[in-house]
Amino acid sequence: MTTLQHAAPATAASPSTRTLLALAAVAAPLWAVVSLVQAFTREGYDLMRHPLSMLSTGALGWLQISNFLFCGALTVAGAVGLRRAMRGTPGGTWTPRLVAVNGLGMMAAGVFSMDPADGFPAGTPAGAPEAMSWHAVLHLVSGSVAFTALIAACFVLGRHFARTGDRGRAVVSRVAGVVFILGDGWAMSGGPAGSLTLAVGVLTGMLWVSAVAAHLRGTAS
Repeated sequence: MTTLQHAAPATAASPSTRTLLALAAVAAPLWAVVSLVQAFTREGYDLMRHPLSMLSTGALGWLQISNFLFCGALTVAGAVGLRRAMRGTPGGTWTPRLVAVNGLGMMAAGVFSMDPADGFPAGTPAGAPEAMSWHAVLHLVSGSVAFTALIAACFVLGRHFARTGDRGRAVVSRVAGVVFILGDGWAMSGGPAGSLTLAVGVLTGMLWVSAVAAHLRGTAS
C-alpha cells in the first residue's frame, strides 16, 4: 500500500511536469469564472433555462468560444502532466487519456456552437428552434464525448485513490462522478432547472480534476 501511495516517476518533479499540472489546475476554475460572469451579466441569459454552452451565441459569443478553446487546450496539456505524475500507479494510464479526450471535446464544442434558442441571445423567439443546425448537432456530439470522458475520469480517479490508500479523495472522486451523472441525467430528462443541474454536474467534475492536478503538483518531490 505504501509503495503504491508513493509510486511516482522521477520526472513527476521536473519543472515541465509541474508546469503542465499547473495548467490542468487552472483550466476548470478559469472556465468556470469566465462562464459564470457571463451568465450573470449577459442580457437575456437565464441559467435556469439556458446551458452555459449557449453563451457561445450572439455578438459576445466569441468570449465563450475562446473560453472553450483556451481551457480545452489547457486541459489537454494538463493531461500530459497527469500522465507523467501518475505513471506506474493504478489509473495512471486511463485518467490522463480520459482528461485529454475531455479537453479535445471542449475545444470541439467551442468550434461548433449551439443555436440561439428560448430567448437568448436577447430578441430570440421563445422555445427551441424548429430544426437544429449542423454545427449545433456537432456541438451536442462533442459535449457528449467530453462529458462521458470526464465522468469516467472521475471514477478512474476513485480507483486510483482507493488503491493508493487515500480514501477521502477516492470518495470525493466517485461523488463528483455521481453528481455529474445526476445533473446531466436530470437535464436530459427535461426536468425543471435542467440547465442549472447540468452546470453543477459539469463544474463539479471539472473542478475536481483541477483539484487533483493541484494536489499532484503539490506532492511532487
